[in-house]
Amino acid sequence: MKKPLLISLTATFFVAGLAVADLAQAQGRIYRCGNEYTNTLPPGQKGCKLLEGGNVTVVQRPRATESVRMAAANQAVSRLEGERQRQRDADARMIIESELRKAEARQAELVKEYNNGEPEKMGPEFRNHQKYLDRVADLKASIERNESDLAGLRRELDRLPEASVSESK
Repeated sequence: MKKPLLISLTATFFVAGLAVADLAQAQGRIYRCGNEYTNTLPPGQKGCKLLEGGNVTVVQRPRATESVRMAAANQAVSRLEGERQRQRDADARMIIESELRKAEARQAELVKEYNNGEPEKMGPEFRNHQKYLDRVADLKASIERNESDLAGLRRELDRLPEASVSESK
C-alpha cells in the first residue's frame, strides 16, 4: 500500500512541476509589437522585440465618468486661471498707463526746457559757453531717450489685451 501512495505523490508533484514550468515560460517571453505586448510572436508581423527582465503590468484606463469629472475640474481651474490672468493683465495695463503718463509729462517738461534748441542760460553758463552747449546736448539726448521710452510703453500697451467693459467702468 505504501508503493501506490508514493507513485501517486510523485505523479502529483510531476504534474504540478509541469504546470509551474508552463506558467513560468508564459511570463518568461514577452514581445513588444508597437504599443501591444504579447506572449506569442504573431506570424508575419515585423518589428516585434523580445523584452528582457520582468513581467509587464497593464494599467487600466480611467472610466468615462472619471474622465468627465476630471474634465469638469480642469475646466473650473482654467476658468479660475482665466480670471486671474485677466486681473494680471488689468494690473499691468494700469501700471503701464501710469508710467506712460509720467513719461509724457517728463517729455513736455524737457521740450519746454529745450526751447527749440535755445534753452535759457543758467548762472555759470553766461561765462562758460561750453557748459551751455553740454547742457543743450544733454537735453537733446534726454528728449530722444524719453521718446524711445514712450514708444516702448505704447508698444507694451498695444500687446496687452483690451480691457473689458466692466473693468473700464
